[in-house]
Amino acid sequence: MSDFTADLLEDDSEEIPTSYTSSSPAAATNRSAITAPGGGTGRRKEAIARVRLIPGNGKWTLNGRTLEQYFPNKVHQQAVSEPFRTVGVEGNYDVIALINGGGVSGQAGALRLGVSRALNEIDVEAHRPLLKKAGFLTRDARIIESKKYGLKKARKRSQYSKR
Repeated sequence: MSDFTADLLEDDSEEIPTSYTSSSPAAATNRSAITAPGGGTGRRKEAIARVRLIPGNGKWTLNGRTLEQYFPNKVHQQAVSEPFRTVGVEGNYDVIALINGGGVSGQAGALRLGVSRALNEIDVEAHRPLLKKAGFLTRDARIIESKKYGLKKARKRSQYSKR
């Protein structure tokens, strides 16, 4: 019996993993990336962005202006272009978006969600797991709290006087 187990140990040429992870490896597909038009709507706070992606060379048109003109802050520029980097199709699509309502930060968040939804619509099998893991397909539901009657603002009360 000991000879049998010794033979099994010698024949075991498979590598034994030294560490384990909970994440699954990326799906290896041999198909080429799909370059088709797609669209999506993104909302954050009071801002709404209607986004259209067209196969092109990476040109941004936001309310008739370029990305650098519309979002002069580099943080907002990086935030809205992050879904393209995550999926790995940076520079493959032209972005045409109409954005209204809210402030600059809300509009950037709405545009990022709209771009992510448009990329998801183009190729669900390849893009959805990456966008979902990065958290780009989740709508940020935080909105301003409404004012209550009898109060000065949503929660601000007048000072209590005991006497």
